[in-house]
Amino acid sequence: MNFILPFLTAFLISAFLTPVAAIFARKFGLIDDPRKSLNPGSIHKRVVPRAGGLPIYVAVFLASLIFIGISKKTLGILGGGMILVIIGLIDDKINLKSYHKLIAQFLAAILVVASGIGIAFITNPLFAVGNFGGLGEVIRLDSLRFVFNFWGTHSILILADIFAIFWIVWVINMVNFSTGVDGQMPGIVIITLLVIFAASLLFSGQDPSQILVARLALIGAGATAGFLIFNFYPARIFPGDSGSYFLGFLIAVLAILSGAKVGTAILVMAVPLIDGVFTIIRRVAEGKSPFLGDRGHLQHRLLALGWGQRRISLFYWFLCAILGAAALGLHSTQKLFVGVFIATIVIGGLLWLNMNLSQKRQR
Repeated sequence: MNFILPFLTAFLISAFLTPVAAIFARKFGLIDDPRKSLNPGSIHKRVVPRAGGLPIYVAVFLASLIFIGISKKTLGILGGGMILVIIGLIDDKINLKSYHKLIAQFLAAILVVASGIGIAFITNPLFAVGNFGGLGEVIRLDSLRFVFNFWGTHSILILADIFAIFWIVWVINMVNFSTGVDGQMPGIVIITLLVIFAASLLFSGQDPSQILVARLALIGAGATAGFLIFNFYPARIFPGDSGSYFLGFLIAVLAILSGAKVGTAILVMAVPLIDGVFTIIRRVAEGKSPFLGDRGHLQHRLLALGWGQRRISLFYWFLCAILGAAALGLHSTQKLFVGVFIATIVIGGLLWLNMNLSQKRQR
């Protein structure tokens, strides 16, 4: 089975289209201008085109048509991705309200679930330590079913579908939170997709459908790598919400399709995910909107310590690569313990950085 060709095709399409997208973005005003930016988390000092999601999406779309073909599930993925890219491009132009973007995210997630992609079960991470709660090796989410007739008999797996929808929306926003410095988010995405590719390949002998998942993960990684060439510091184009939304969406959906590898995806992206959760809690505790940008993310704290953007990006990539390698070799219980350990370190580090920087400002 040739996996190099799908990756290379998506890479070349994305690398060719990204400079074209930059020209398109400048022509139509899809730019990030620090003089007019409403995002207090913005750190750059020059006008940079956005719309990076456009070349990534087109590369994934075309490579998927060539190497995977059309099915109900691929239509759901590409259709949901199109919704997010369009809403992201609109936001790049006119700065939409947070709830408008949230509605689009839910629509994209619902479209995917309606195409037949869902989480029927999740592995019980405490099974290996005494079958905690008497739940068994897996926790079934498909027991509660609603059956109805509409041009045929259909069923909705209520718990499974709700879990899948909120998982997709959550990952979309957590990936979006990791766009702080040039190259940071695309690198995290590439590593996560490569881990999903490897995990799918490991189970392809038991489930032949995992070959398609592995191929789609490689296509996504190739498209993102083609974009990263132009996004690494100093960035010549930003992903914008169109890029971060689509890539977060792709990770979330592939984690489901790869045999509910939700725990694997969480562990690989543990640092940006924990930082995102911590940021939301901090903003709510301060009486602010959880979606209002600020300079409280880990990457901003590292910048305040004097780290450069390249160093921060490589730091995130290195952590994700280490955790990705660990995720492939650990069972669910071990992933849980490693995740708790990483969460403790990251949260402790964020609290220390916040106190340290606050003390410096008071001097």
